[in-house]
Amino acid sequence: MRIAITLNTSWNIFNFRMSLIRALQKDGHQVIAIAPHDEYTSKLIKAGCEFENVTMDSRGASPIRDLALTFELHNIYKRVRPDIILHYTIKPNIYGTLAAAKLGIPVINNVSGLGTIFLNDNWISKIALSLYRFSFKFPKKVFFQNHEDYQLFMDKKLIQRNICEVIPGSGIDINEFYPQKYEEKSKDSPFEFLMISRLIIDKGIREYVAAAAILQERGMNAKFNLLGKLDELHSRGISSEELNDWIEEGYINYLGSTDDVRPYIKSSDCVVLPSYREGTPRTLLEAAASARPIVASNVPGCNNVVDHLYNGLLCKVKDEDDLALKMKQMFYMAPEERMKMGNKGRKVAERRFDHNRVIERYLKAIQQNGKYTPQLMPSYVNNL
Repeated sequence: MRIAITLNTSWNIFNFRMSLIRALQKDGHQVIAIAPHDEYTSKLIKAGCEFENVTMDSRGASPIRDLALTFELHNIYKRVRPDIILHYTIKPNIYGTLAAAKLGIPVINNVSGLGTIFLNDNWISKIALSLYRFSFKFPKKVFFQNHEDYQLFMDKKLIQRNICEVIPGSGIDINEFYPQKYEEKSKDSPFEFLMISRLIIDKGIREYVAAAAILQERGMNAKFNLLGKLDELHSRGISSEELNDWIEEGYINYLGSTDDVRPYIKSSDCVVLPSYREGTPRTLLEAAASARPIVASNVPGCNNVVDHLYNGLLCKVKDEDDLALKMKQMFYMAPEERMKMGNKGRKVAERRFDHNRVIERYLKAIQQNGKYTPQLMPSYVNNL
């Protein structure tokens, strides 16, 4: 079959969907990557994917741009004629589904977190809910990455229960991410916290920096590392000026961005993610699979990976004081206890989040639904 994967960046496809792409290719399918062109596009092509460039602004809501996106995706889908389309992230899920519905192409959607709009109760979130309710009449299958997001869609009557399924996020390759031995350090070496994230407010960046400042003022011998890409065009992105202020004040040690987080996780003593809400965060799966203890916010997605006092500590959301308290608790924990937590996290990753579980569910859904059959669609779709 010809299988299209539509996402908001080529980077996202390459970093989070390559395991699935390789499995599809191994089964003899042709994969078409549909996303905005970026520095990772060439890697997708090199990996054997066809590529279709699409103009997609994932950083805000504009009725004109979003309508244009629907027509652009419709034209791409009409031209490349995939047998089935896999959508990820909000705009492909909504506008890609509408474009495919008009052509009678089956789709499988993935709700990989609800995004900023669901964190607020305003007119934008109300419009988003209406769009979800309308567009989600048409998918053959919708995967959710945690039970809380699934239940929210049920409670708000956005979707029919019979097409829904909860999967363990994007999963993690437990052979690529394996238990890392702690590096030998001198007695005076600082404890190393590590936060891996895009630099946007909703990931809890400011709370992390504030907690670091609190703990430094109290004399903690620790480094507060931050690894991730600036995204200043995002409506809630951290500015380079604010980041530079944090660096100059000595609150954080900014590590830039990378294609391989494993060396950074290896040198860390604890991974931190005080996010406001997640699907199933990849960074926490990477940390758990690498046998590192975690401090994370007690919100959907994060508490899907972290069991409090088992493989990490959960803190109150948007609360730098409680975050600092949990980080302090991790700092003063005996090394043997942190090691036990990390090893339990590894067992969680093996038992619940092996990426092969996710791949199997996708292959089954594609086999059941992946056949392009032009059909008459409801008039309200044909009139789009």
